Amino acid sequence: MARRYDCNDVTDRATGLREAASAVRRGELVVLPTDTVYGVGADAFSPEAVADLLDAKGRGRAMPTPVLIGSPNTLHGLVTDFSESAWELVDAFWPGALTLVAKQQPSLQWDLGDTRGTVAIRMPLHPVAIELLTEFGPMAVSSANLTGHPAPEDCDAAQEMLGDSISVYLDGGPTPGIVPSSIVDVTGKVPLLLRAGALDADELRKVVPDLEVAN
Repeated sequence: MARRYDCNDVTDRATGLREAASAVRRGELVVLPTDTVYGVGADAFSPEAVADLLDAKGRGRAMPTPVLIGSPNTLHGLVTDFSESAWELVDAFWPGALTLVAKQQPSLQWDLGDTRGTVAIRMPLHPVAIELLTEFGPMAVSSANLTGHPAPEDCDAAQEMLGDSISVYLDGGPTPGIVPSSIVDVTGKVPLLLRAGALDADELRKVVPDLEVAN
């Protein structure tokens, strides 16, 4: 049976974070708040756990799971050929609602879906998420909804959809908004905006003037 912890209570929050990290280490799924919507997370390096995450959402491998991290320093072990423009975007907008699609380190033993050698990676601006990611490490995290349903803005909505497929729910109250992160591909010579979300092209071009926008 799923356990739920109120992260607005100091004691419950500490217990919940400890239990969530332990659950992820066991290959189980957890739900956590982020600065956009609630996410369902798993050990990024456990193919079985990531497969369970996709199954819980009713989602196929054609839509790979993004990875959330608790510090920009973690990038060094996960990505390669990371450009100066990419680092400038990290410096300007992390933690925050910017997802970067980068070339993954070829030595990494993970299976996030059909990624074609890339990884979508982000550092969220939410204290509960950052504490869990700092405690555990990189996690595969996708919005905590069934595919085709609205992304949840509170823990109740996430639990109604995902139920006991989740081991631990971290309830951080309503999220700030449902606007998704912007997605920028930094695998090429110039940054390419794949999805305008919380950050539009004009805002991003203040940092990387040569940003292009995908058709």
